[in-house]
Amino acid sequence: MSAAAVIGSGVALVSVGDASAATTNLMANSGFESGLSNWSCTAGSGVNVSSPVHSGSSALKATPSSSDTGQCSQTVSVQPNSQYTLSAYVQGSYVYIGATGTGGTDPSTWTPSASSYTQLSVNFTTGASTKSVTIYTHGWYAQPAYYADDISLTGPGGTTTTPPTTPPTTPPTTPPTTPPTTPPTTPPTTPPTTPPTKPPTGGLPKHVVTGYWQNFNNGATVQTIAQVQNQYDIIAVAFADATTTPGAVSFTLDPSLGYSVAQFKADIAAKQAAGKKVIISVGGQNGTISVRDSTSATNFANSVWSLMQTYGFNGVDIDLENGIDSTYMSQSLRSLSSKAGSGLIITMAPQTIDMLSAVSDYLATALKIKDILTVVNTQYYNSGSMNGCDGGVYSQGSVDFITTLACTAIQAGLDPSQVGLGFPASTSGAGSGYVDPSVVNNALDCLAKGTGCGKFHPSTTWPTIRGAMAWSTNWDAKNGNAWSNSVGAHVHAMP
Repeated sequence: MSAAAVIGSGVALVSVGDASAATTNLMANSGFESGLSNWSCTAGSGVNVSSPVHSGSSALKATPSSSDTGQCSQTVSVQPNSQYTLSAYVQGSYVYIGATGTGGTDPSTWTPSASSYTQLSVNFTTGASTKSVTIYTHGWYAQPAYYADDISLTGPGGTTTTPPTTPPTTPPTTPPTTPPTTPPTTPPTTPPTTPPTKPPTGGLPKHVVTGYWQNFNNGATVQTIAQVQNQYDIIAVAFADATTTPGAVSFTLDPSLGYSVAQFKADIAAKQAAGKKVIISVGGQNGTISVRDSTSATNFANSVWSLMQTYGFNGVDIDLENGIDSTYMSQSLRSLSSKAGSGLIITMAPQTIDMLSAVSDYLATALKIKDILTVVNTQYYNSGSMNGCDGGVYSQGSVDFITTLACTAIQAGLDPSQVGLGFPASTSGAGSGYVDPSVVNNALDCLAKGTGCGKFHPSTTWPTIRGAMAWSTNWDAKNGNAWSNSVGAHVHAMP
């Protein structure tokens, strides 16, 4: 919950028409031995350097800026209905590779931190009429320079075409857990129209406050569920544990808390009797649960349902900081919904970077389950600068950062009632991004009624904006419940 994810990337072999095609690298100047020949880099961001290199005597160095990701790309001829493997060796923070124009699912992958050259690899299949694809690598806004070398695309070659001399006009559209590599300059004119179903209320008030209860002791106030401040409408128990069964989770109270299972269950029931919801959170900073195929999706749904029956949880919170697969996580959550019924609470707590585009994994998942989703409380902390819905670049810790990114999620298709704002409850709750509760309240007012805004003013207001979230109820208690006393009172006073 309080640190960036580390994303692993798998390397797979691809079977193509003949063995020689599978081993032929279709990239021109793949090791940048001929400078930037055949490559185009945005905003003059790329140069070739002699160190560090993975092999040969040269490599690419590209430097992002606050408004540019340092993307370098090359268009390659391919054949329709064919399989390809893209790989590259990269070094640096937030380095991505991918392909666009494939005619199918445009692939990409990334690493948040590679102190030495690390290989990234993705596979894709071209569409029925695809004759060329654009291969790219890029970094991230306002991050340090990155390096790339030995970029390889293997598969059957197509008819030779001349690479472009200018960057492609259409940015990559499917980073795995990130937004498009070039931010939009204007908001989308038409948000997705499906699913059209109005989101469920889950038996909650119009505006809610969510708080995470820590099932561990890290220096914050140790609490029972009964001691959680009354301002919290949804209490997310952090966290479920991974098991040896793929996708399945379990839960065990931390013995150091001195909390019996019987009292824990009784406290949950008492909170529910007072109108609160208590859910089990899956993931967190160290969470290793992976739901990326049908079997693990089934295991996840069954195990969460078992925990709901055992402890009385009202639902589940998805806080997997290693990314999620929108196909199988949405499949799993629908399976859980079929078991639990309309009262199921489903929340999410993605990192800021995971919610910047409708094709980002968290936002894509949220849109796929919009008809059963309760709220997405994006973590507006532990983030660098990000692009808002107006195309501007904003730094964390400001009203503008919060409101423009909430605007992005709404314009992508989430109902405003499914958008919550996530923050550390105290300066100890996260590495960076703590804001005074007054900033949270101003952001809520800006989104709901157009007051309290910074430089950014939404073109419309969203009076049903859902509320706010805190990490954590324990850090809040350590700070005298200052966060929930202020934000909670403000949220519950919203019309």
